[in-house]
Amino acid sequence: MRRAAALVSLPLLLAACGGDGSQATTGAASRPGGCADVAKPDPKPSGGQARPKTTLDPSRAYRLAFTTSCGRFTVTLDLRAAPRTSASLVSLARKGFFDGTVFHRIVPGFVIQGGDPTGTGAGGPGYATVDPPPGSARYTRGVVAMAKTQTDPPGSAGSQFFVVTGADVGLPPEYAVVGRVTEGLAVVRRIGRLGDPATEQPTRAVVVEHVAVQTG
Repeated sequence: MRRAAALVSLPLLLAACGGDGSQATTGAASRPGGCADVAKPDPKPSGGQARPKTTLDPSRAYRLAFTTSCGRFTVTLDLRAAPRTSASLVSLARKGFFDGTVFHRIVPGFVIQGGDPTGTGAGGPGYATVDPPPGSARYTRGVVAMAKTQTDPPGSAGSQFFVVTGADVGLPPEYAVVGRVTEGLAVVRRIGRLGDPATEQPTRAVVVEHVAVQTG
């Protein structure tokens, strides 16, 4: 399946509007569509991160609040479905790993993909986690899952994630499901329109300025 293969990175081939915090970034020139006009940041080093030794407290809720050049959105993590990967994402976010990275792959009506410090589709934290998804897993709009190579076992993950923008993209249950967008889905859909369907590359830079960890 072309779409499934596209979610593997090569070599690591693989929100509501307005008052919901979806405004463009303050201090940068904005253009129609709600995104700030920003330059693509310099690549960051790949690897060098330490895998968390423990999982997160399952009695608490964990959210990742993304501030991007196109607005803000929040992902609520699913600790039951992906305990190891959730702990990894929280650890990386607290270290600022995602800050100053880009959505390096945008496929309209399919997914937006980020989490690579190098911006090339080949970078990661230097380790992997594995949280095999259930056979019933579906990749529907707003679902957040992890990219992997074609040779990795189901549920393998580094730091590259994708957010589904299509209604149901029909992927096989091979990608660790780490959560869902619970605020700012309109921002995700806005970003999802900024890709070239032929090349699957962004038509303009979309920068992740900061990822904050929220608990409750």
